[in-house]
Amino acid sequence: MLDKKDIGVLRALSEKYAFYAFDPKQEKTRALWKKLNALHMERPLLTIDQIPWNEMDVDGTLKCVLSDPYWRNVEWKLRCALYKIKHMPADMCLNPYICLPRPIHNTGWGIEPVERNHIELEAGTVAPSREYANQIETMDDLEKIKTPVLTLDTKREAEIRQEADHIFSGVIDYKMTGLIMHLGVWDWIAQWMGVTNAYIMLMDEPEIMHALMEKLTNGVIDMIGQMNNQRLFDIHSNLCHCSHTHMDDFPKENAAETSENAWAFGLAQLFTCVSPAITDEFEVTYMKRIFPHFGKIYYGCCDRLDDRMEVIRKLPNIKKLSCSPWSKREKFAETMPDTCVMSAKPNPAFLAGGTLDEDFIRRDIQKTIAAAKAYNRNLEFLLKDISTVSHNPACLWRWQEIVMEELMN
Repeated sequence: MLDKKDIGVLRALSEKYAFYAFDPKQEKTRALWKKLNALHMERPLLTIDQIPWNEMDVDGTLKCVLSDPYWRNVEWKLRCALYKIKHMPADMCLNPYICLPRPIHNTGWGIEPVERNHIELEAGTVAPSREYANQIETMDDLEKIKTPVLTLDTKREAEIRQEADHIFSGVIDYKMTGLIMHLGVWDWIAQWMGVTNAYIMLMDEPEIMHALMEKLTNGVIDMIGQMNNQRLFDIHSNLCHCSHTHMDDFPKENAAETSENAWAFGLAQLFTCVSPAITDEFEVTYMKRIFPHFGKIYYGCCDRLDDRMEVIRKLPNIKKLSCSPWSKREKFAETMPDTCVMSAKPNPAFLAGGTLDEDFIRRDIQKTIAAAKAYNRNLEFLLKDISTVSHNPACLWRWQEIVMEELMN
């Protein structure tokens, strides 16, 4: 139960958020995203996410004070948004309302990752190194996997709405947001088996891996059905996999919170180290059955895709395609589908030392812009997976300034 002090904290944060969200600049930025996502780019755009927040707090503004777990999470999201819009706004686009997560319970797949080793650079790091035990070695081990059951806690949602009505009244509207579906099943497999073991099983026990993918594919499709029946998809946050998804014609006004009106994201990061034929057989074959359920798909993450674009092209409903630091950007731009946004991922390693080679940063961004321009691609930059800035957040702020200068040219 929130007390008067807690309500005051949330209300003060929401007032600050509203100050920025209703700035006329935000409407202009939203218009730029709509143009980009409609493949009529005015200029390349930039977002920054997946930040080492344990290294960012320079003035105490990231320190949460609420104890209630749900509202502490809302407090944290507001503090992060305000920090970013102040220090590294880039082309950040704030919704003119607060997004509140719906209380959805997920029973899980019946199998949890078992860590054999865990190494952290320091306590609280956002990117520890992990080694996982292999829990899937035989066909019988597939029995451990159960299709998740998702249910909305309607009583708790009613309580949240009642609390939100009081907190945000007269300040800003709010919307209850459902789930953005993560379709990167090979991320789950890597945690259940370990990366090396997954590679070995692809070579030595392909029938087990096909049976595993078949079970997961059927499970995901079942989950989509459950979520559609309860209308649990997010169609309000205008985000998918850290990218802004604002569009004039999607979703339609007053659309239901179902998969056909929602974005989802897929990826197969492990498959950077396998052949395009294996990607086709063990990823594309199965995702071709899942992706049609969604209105739009963001595909890729750290996986290299430029060397297997003919395979990736088989996937339906892809709207944004990740050009990771391991893709050759010229080849990527040349071979990608015309119907997609090129979502370029600058290498976050350039910030890891806490200092910047500014000339190198500019040349790197210019190279990506030139590749996209040569093939008339609609381009966004998405800096993410930032493990560390060596406790010098100012270098991240400066990186943003440099890139924005290049994008404005």
